[in-house]
Amino acid sequence: MSELFGTDGVRGVANRELTAELAFKIGRAGAFHLMEKGRGIVVGKDTRVSGDMLEGALSAGICSVGMDVLRVGIMPTPAVAHLTSYLKAAAGVVISASHNPIADNGIKFFSSEGFKLPDELERRIEETILAEDRLPRPEGADIGRIIEVDHAQEMYLHYIKRMIKGDFSGLRIVLDCAFGAAFFIAPRLFKEMGAEVIALHADPDGSRINVDCGATRPKMLQEAVISHGADVGIAFDGDADRVMAVDEKGEIVNGDKIMAIFAADFAGNNRLPHNLVVSTVMSNLGLEKALEEIGVRLARTAVGDRYVLEEMLKSGARLGGEQSGHIILLDYNTTGDGIVTAVHLIRILRDKKSTLSDLAKSFRTYPQILVNVPAARKDEWVLDDVIQQAVREAERRLKGRGRLVIRPSGTEPLLRIMAEGPDEEELNREIGELAGIVRSRLE
Repeated sequence: MSELFGTDGVRGVANRELTAELAFKIGRAGAFHLMEKGRGIVVGKDTRVSGDMLEGALSAGICSVGMDVLRVGIMPTPAVAHLTSYLKAAAGVVISASHNPIADNGIKFFSSEGFKLPDELERRIEETILAEDRLPRPEGADIGRIIEVDHAQEMYLHYIKRMIKGDFSGLRIVLDCAFGAAFFIAPRLFKEMGAEVIALHADPDGSRINVDCGATRPKMLQEAVISHGADVGIAFDGDADRVMAVDEKGEIVNGDKIMAIFAADFAGNNRLPHNLVVSTVMSNLGLEKALEEIGVRLARTAVGDRYVLEEMLKSGARLGGEQSGHIILLDYNTTGDGIVTAVHLIRILRDKKSTLSDLAKSFRTYPQILVNVPAARKDEWVLDDVIQQAVREAERRLKGRGRLVIRPSGTEPLLRIMAEGPDEEELNREIGELAGIVRSRLE
């Protein structure tokens, strides 16, 4: 397993695990391996307090090997991906820990096309970071510079506004910006598109990013939608790559329901290639059933938007995502984009002259039971005959009505067991038996 790069870049507690010294090394190594793609690297960040420190160190590292930094400041992660391609930069880097707590931060690279870097390239960068530093150190005029990119937000706003025809006049929208990267750009966009906007947590306060607000904590948004009589509520996470919606009744419309709404609209307009949607094994069975009703297939992947994107590129699908609200619309961006997702959801709401609750009412959410079982030898479950027999018997009993998903935790000595189906009592019984067997075999 990678020592530094996870499924979403390098992450850790800022100034403890993710230090300024490490950020400098990441900047040097990343720039060195990407310099053949061009001279400049776009660098953006969310509002976290540690962002300034890491941005300075990372930028110094980039400049030290002779690459320029194209600084765009506080910017949503998907905006950095788009600007990297738009500005024809060698790469893009985002300093953000997304929905994680305020003490965390991360460094994530995008390729010149705006996609996450291939595993092999990340591996080479990591090897360089961990090895003795023998990278070039240019002097004089060959040292890289930090260049402020003027009007970066306007570039992204213009791009989004060109996606749809008409405006959102007559709609009242509540936006929860999570004190994060969407704090300015999202309210401005929807106001310029004609909507009446009530903005919550729309300050660049990195000491409160994601705290009891945003996509991971939508309770205040639900209350605000009701109290303001709004048509829809939208909650972003810290770097605005994911979104949760709230209907006019204050009910949450998560990523699974958003994908179902999108699939119905796109398929009806011949904009869903292969009649295919991609999501992870954790998406609710209700998504699968809702798609079946409109003749659309669901391809499932391992957990993580990286795997969703890989399958989309492989299969030719243009719509994919996760239950968490990380939605990928490949016709519009190369990664999950909460603002673009919100624009298209509200466009469908407007075009169909419907309420969000009506759009989501055909989606039946099936009960999901998730148990984390302590397992010191978590990876051995696939080799244990007793566990495998118990899994097969449980799957046979659930066949046609529900499903079972088992996966080791990537960070803890746990085996995660999820059962899903129409009968919650049955699910608890099945998962209880299986958890007991796993515990006795792997502890």
